[in-house]
Amino acid sequence: MLRPKRLGHIVLRVLDLERSIKFYSEILGLTNTFSIANKMHFMSASGDSSHELALVSIGNKAQRPNSNMVGLSHFAWQMNSIEDLESLYLKLQREHVEILEIGDHGISLGIYFADPDGNQIEMFYELPKEEWPEGEIFSGNFPYKFKV
Repeated sequence: MLRPKRLGHIVLRVLDLERSIKFYSEILGLTNTFSIANKMHFMSASGDSSHELALVSIGNKAQRPNSNMVGLSHFAWQMNSIEDLESLYLKLQREHVEILEIGDHGISLGIYFADPDGNQIEMFYELPKEEWPEGEIFSGNFPYKFKV
């Protein structure tokens, strides 16, 4: 079967390039890999690819994402451990980033919030496959809860 190896990257159009670079580097810890002056910026979480996220400046007059339109709902970054996810949760609170939802997906737990342009992001931890429950894997009964 012909299929892609993996999702390579996401490109987001942003209103204020510097504000977005600051958000993704300071809040999510992404590493800056390359930049095209005042136009485009590339960032990586893994460190083993040129980028997983690219930001493109489109100026401050563009419309923000709208949840009633066809298109991207959110994109997600997987954390290495549930402890890392909880640490991020506490960091988001300290930095006054509004948490939109905590999603219990049964096999994973996700924190949903938005970047400065309103693009929704999920940070999640997923159980190893051998720990997935029998039957419906998205049952909403993840074995760990944050203290909200």
